[in-house]
Amino acid sequence: MLGLAAALVGTLHLVHLRTAVRADPLTTGPFLSGMAPREHAVSRFHARWYAVTLLFLAFDVEMLFMYPWAVVVAQVGTPAVVEMFVFLGLLLTGVVYAWREGALRWA
Repeated sequence: MLGLAAALVGTLHLVHLRTAVRADPLTTGPFLSGMAPREHAVSRFHARWYAVTLLFLAFDVEMLFMYPWAVVVAQVGTPAVVEMFVFLGLLLTGVVYAWREGALRWA
């Protein structure tokens, strides 16, 4: 099975090498969805974007854990509800920190 998988991967790689379109990588890259870049791809970001990232991660991680929790909360009962409120309290500290740092001010 391992040999078959390796042969399949090698065959797909060879097919790619034979059929790939050769173009200038600077003009066909996925940076900015194909638009001409105005700055370098690894340019520096302003420090305010780190607070915005923290805010996004707080909401993203919240949803990541709330979906499986909703499935088992009826079986586990009160301890699951308490644990979720503790978790949401910890995430709220991150949101309050981002708010204090000005991540919610867009002007």
